[in-house]
Amino acid sequence: MATTADFRNGLVLEYNNDLYVITEFQHVKPGKGPAFVRTKLRNIKTGKVLDNTFNAGVKVTTARVEQRPHQFLYKDDYGYTFMDNATFEQVSLPEAMVPFADLMKEGQECTILFHAETEQPLTAELPTTVELVVTYTEPGLRGDTATNTLKPATVETGARIQVPLFIDTDTKIRVKTSDYSYVERVK
Repeated sequence: MATTADFRNGLVLEYNNDLYVITEFQHVKPGKGPAFVRTKLRNIKTGKVLDNTFNAGVKVTTARVEQRPHQFLYKDDYGYTFMDNATFEQVSLPEAMVPFADLMKEGQECTILFHAETEQPLTAELPTTVELVVTYTEPGLRGDTATNTLKPATVETGARIQVPLFIDTDTKIRVKTSDYSYVERVK
């Protein structure tokens, strides 16, 4: 059990007979009335986001989850297959349980969340940034780094992202996985 004072991003709650992870929260103390906590909860199984308000001090049931490092092996008709780095056991997850899968390439290290009581895999999480090679983009302009103008590019996994004008084909770049944004060139 936890109270609203224990809320933090990434905390997994048992709410409405399902598992939700807190993606955002804000403690609010209005001038009149009791304090409350405004949250955004993401359903782990479906990925849908739910806005919810909890009164301050309310007790909620937390779920024990474990993060285990895995390596992405391949994608087939059944979903995405990962290998545990310690035991070499393979886990297959359906596409709905792997957000941002189009930024994942074979051999990619990621983390899989497991429900501690049932040992059931819940979701796969990529690192905050990944390094990918640009396979196609329009020809760039050398030295054009002064403006924030972006152009579309396709990376080696097939994902389409926006990159600055000076990025050319076969350039290795770092991409932020949460919003598909360009971070920097990799030397």
